[in-house]
Amino acid sequence: MAQARCHRFGQSKAVKVYRLITRNYEREMLDKASLKLGLDRAVLQSMSGNKEGNNNGMRKKKSVIFLDAKSFLAGPAVLQEGDRGPAEERSLRSHHGRERRRQSLLLGGHRPDPAAKSHHHHHHQTSGFKGTNDYGKSEEREGRSCVRYKCGLLNTIQDVLRQRPGWVEVKDEGEWDFNWCDVGWLRENFDHSYMEEHVRINHFRNHYELTRKNLMVKNLKRYRKNLERDVGRMEASKCEFFPCTFALPSEYHLFVEEFKRSPGSTWIMKPVAKSQGKGIFLFRKLKDIMDWKKDGTRSGEQKDAAQVESYVAQRYIENPYLINGRKFDLRVYVLVTSYVPLKAWLYRDGFGRFSSTRFSLSSIDDKYMHLTNVAVQKTAPDYDPEKGCKWQLQQLRRYLTAKHGRETIETLFKEIDNIFVRSLQSVQKVIINDKHCFELYGYDILLDQNLKPWLIEVNASPSHTPSSQEDYEMKCSLVEDTLNVVDMEGRLTGKEKRVGGYDLMWNDGPVYREDVNLETFGSACFSANTHLGCVNDREKQLRRLLKPFPGQKRM
Repeated sequence: MAQARCHRFGQSKAVKVYRLITRNYEREMLDKASLKLGLDRAVLQSMSGNKEGNNNGMRKKKSVIFLDAKSFLAGPAVLQEGDRGPAEERSLRSHHGRERRRQSLLLGGHRPDPAAKSHHHHHHQTSGFKGTNDYGKSEEREGRSCVRYKCGLLNTIQDVLRQRPGWVEVKDEGEWDFNWCDVGWLRENFDHSYMEEHVRINHFRNHYELTRKNLMVKNLKRYRKNLERDVGRMEASKCEFFPCTFALPSEYHLFVEEFKRSPGSTWIMKPVAKSQGKGIFLFRKLKDIMDWKKDGTRSGEQKDAAQVESYVAQRYIENPYLINGRKFDLRVYVLVTSYVPLKAWLYRDGFGRFSSTRFSLSSIDDKYMHLTNVAVQKTAPDYDPEKGCKWQLQQLRRYLTAKHGRETIETLFKEIDNIFVRSLQSVQKVIINDKHCFELYGYDILLDQNLKPWLIEVNASPSHTPSSQEDYEMKCSLVEDTLNVVDMEGRLTGKEKRVGGYDLMWNDGPVYREDVNLETFGSACFSANTHLGCVNDREKQLRRLLKPFPGQKRM
């Protein structure tokens, strides 16, 4: 009898393991299919009947997606694992391989009642995505008068969320509708999270394809190469906006060849996954790299290998545009609400970040001269917290226009727009699109003496900690308008070209201004719908655009 019980237990365990492997395989196929077909993951789920909590539908209809997936996945894999860091590799594997523990951990969704299983099943069949052409309000998502939010950051974002009418903060493991998290939380929890139709979170699953310095350059190089092959060299030349960059140590020999072609040039070394200027240094001799590698070997070979792999060597821009003898770069904000189709918004406000020391190449060890990061400049001996080291983008654009003329500066800002669009297109096919996700990127742009803009890096978690009252007000407006575009309350139609300080820059194609001159209509003289550094009369525009919050009177 004991043997029979043991045998039945073994069979039961084997069945459970088999089902777990089957579900994990199906999920892996789903993610690969979404990348290959360029469709949202939710769309494929609805096509296949594969909804969390609907395992019967998954098994009956899996041939719709998963069996067909084998044929078109026979080509080269889109996601190449070699260049990602260990943490991201583990995270991606967990994304494809871990069982979603729906009954034990449902972050951000409603716990299903076993007694109402058939009702739950029906809910998912009717509230699913309608397809990529039905983005926005065609989902007919009802606005929510009460939004439960979770926020792991204690800065401007928390202040804005607390002041938003009808938004209520939840703590710990409480159910939420909106989550503004850091990337660490995302890495640990996203794969265990079941999200209802209306839920939103502020990062895409593999956002690091654009925000890790080595992956950003790798994706841009591949995109440029494909453009040259498919369209031509002229089109590929529009991607020449990032400095010559090599990942070390994997591309060390290529780097040495390039280094020897231009002896005496200055290069800059950066950790691929750090921010705020940490770990950055300039060098002109190969022996400086040798010294750097030796410093790491003191703590063991394996640790050294991981440390060395996480750096890039980049040609330093030796002729930056200077104002009052000081170097600066631009921080610009781009909001992506969808990658399939690509939908991106450009914020009108931003700022220039200035160094506190006059620029010179005679001293490459002075971080206050060469690094414009606010976190670095705040530690300078002569830093004045009242004056700060920032200049609002409107002031900067007016200054440049007065000095160089309107036409020249309009051309400059068109080239900056090109950087945003091309960089997003370079990762469009590798980012795992999810309708629950949006991303607010902080772009760092450097101008050289020829007024050529260079993309330095893209930040997935741009700082929202203010350095002055003016900075605080700008960042509050930025976060408020981000929430307005995400539109948890359902106050937009989905056809807006402007929401507060945001202008719709790209919507599966370029977006043009509505005030097109009829005389030039049809002559390719359309103006892009971008107003970076222009007047931001957001409050006036929002009063015209939005319905008041529940319980509020229109102003």
